[in-house]
Amino acid sequence: MIIDFDKIPELHQVGFKGGKGLLDTRNYTDDKVKIMYSTLRPGASTGLHSHEENCEVIFVVSGELTFHYDGVVEVARVGQVHYCPTGHSHYMENLTDHDAVYFAIVPEHH
Repeated sequence: MIIDFDKIPELHQVGFKGGKGLLDTRNYTDDKVKIMYSTLRPGASTGLHSHEENCEVIFVVSGELTFHYDGVVEVARVGQVHYCPTGHSHYMENLTDHDAVYFAIVPEHH
């Protein structure tokens, strides 16, 4: 199965999960997984959230993202992956002056 993000409408979200600024995202979702190709704009952030029922894997395609993971600050750069396992919390922000593009997978556990 090929997922072509160019054929998925882009959503423009302000303050994703209580964060600030603009997140542009194209999402594929079914009952097993959510797959996202997203751009976090300069100065934007997501809100702090916990992964109680699932986990999240985020691969940085371009730019850099600053993650706040269980109270620890980590910077992920191009080619690096941030992982938030089940039972942990995180949020990310783009502290740069250019877009940060990332690919994220959230498997759904039922």
